[in-house]
Amino acid sequence: MFNNYFDKIIKTSEDYLKKILTDKEFDSLIKDLKSKKFSETKDYIHYFDKIYCDLVKKKYQSEYEDADKKFNSFLDSSKSNLKIVWGDCLNALKKMDSESVQLMVTSPPYYNAREYSQWRDVNEYLDDMTEILKETYRVLDNNRVWVFNVGDIFDNPNTKTKSVWGKQRIPLGAYFTKIFEDIGFTFVDDFIWDKGEVQSERNKNSGTPYPLYQYPLNCYEHILVFHKHRLDLTRYPCPRCGSLDVNGNTQSMPGLQSWECKNEKCFERSESNRGKRFSKKTNITQSPFNQTKENAIELDFIKRWRRDIIKLGPVIKINSKGDNTVGHTAPFPPDIPEMAIKMFSYVGEKVLDPFAGSFTSPKVAAQLNRVGVGIELNKKEFGKAIIRNIDLDNDDFFKNKIKYDEFDLTKEEKLNKQI
Repeated sequence: MFNNYFDKIIKTSEDYLKKILTDKEFDSLIKDLKSKKFSETKDYIHYFDKIYCDLVKKKYQSEYEDADKKFNSFLDSSKSNLKIVWGDCLNALKKMDSESVQLMVTSPPYYNAREYSQWRDVNEYLDDMTEILKETYRVLDNNRVWVFNVGDIFDNPNTKTKSVWGKQRIPLGAYFTKIFEDIGFTFVDDFIWDKGEVQSERNKNSGTPYPLYQYPLNCYEHILVFHKHRLDLTRYPCPRCGSLDVNGNTQSMPGLQSWECKNEKCFERSESNRGKRFSKKTNITQSPFNQTKENAIELDFIKRWRRDIIKLGPVIKINSKGDNTVGHTAPFPPDIPEMAIKMFSYVGEKVLDPFAGSFTSPKVAAQLNRVGVGIELNKKEFGKAIIRNIDLDNDDFFKNKIKYDEFDLTKEEKLNKQI
């Protein structure tokens, strides 16, 4: 059929391919394969895996009918490595293709911490966050990672009393962990961000050194790490021979299906003639095409994040003149997205911050050779400062320049209403 290694892949995979693909899709796949010739067998296997996985993803994405073609074309465009989206993040997420982002990292708007983020009570806040996180589950690529920075705050939850004395510690880290797990994510890690010595005198009560007067001041935040493993029973190619002649093996963790190659002519068989065992996740992480120099993480960086307590100073946003140099009231340090991006994504992949704020995460993503996408509601309040900071960052020590583009969903929605 091809007079190359694709012959062998198709010979062992044709029955399954014809089962899951339409005749048109199958013919298109064969035509594509016939046009390719490589010098090494591993390149045939890699190319087949890539175009097959692309086909499977497109079929899955087609099941979601509310994706906005124009908006997704903007997100996929190679013209820029930083995408600025102005608008409500829930509306933006609903317009995005399913499983089109490879990493998410953010610090959400904290409950009633700023004038622009106010809720009636903590339950209303958590309900709103839940709706957004449900949509992120659909948008995040399968077997990929969500990094979520949140602190346990001291405020009035307004669920029992409105009194000024009603403030208490609100364990947002615990609440969000439960929300993520209920949606379907798997909790993996909790880095504790040690913010250093506290300056506040609150709770000190040094004049009353007796029991029940002493409580600690908060000096930490959570950096929560979650995996998405949507159970996918679609067969994936054996990484050693490329064949789809595989059997379901087990779930190596909830939702993560693994497979065993049944191709007797596979390059890797055990002494007992068992085939290669793998999952779609191991195909990604163990691929020699991902384990490259450009994706390698510096050993000093790995060592720094080896412990799950990390000391980072807060962002200094007010200068000696009292001016906010960042232009946003709640920026977070670039160290956090840098960790997430280096540890959990590959060069060229898409990184989304649905609560972009000062756009720290998308900027770091672009500087690290990824595509940074940020969604921000408050264009009127923060827009000019965000653009100014992006332009300033192009003069910093990073080699990779930021090329940004903007998409204003609020304008699109107004136009649609007028039509």
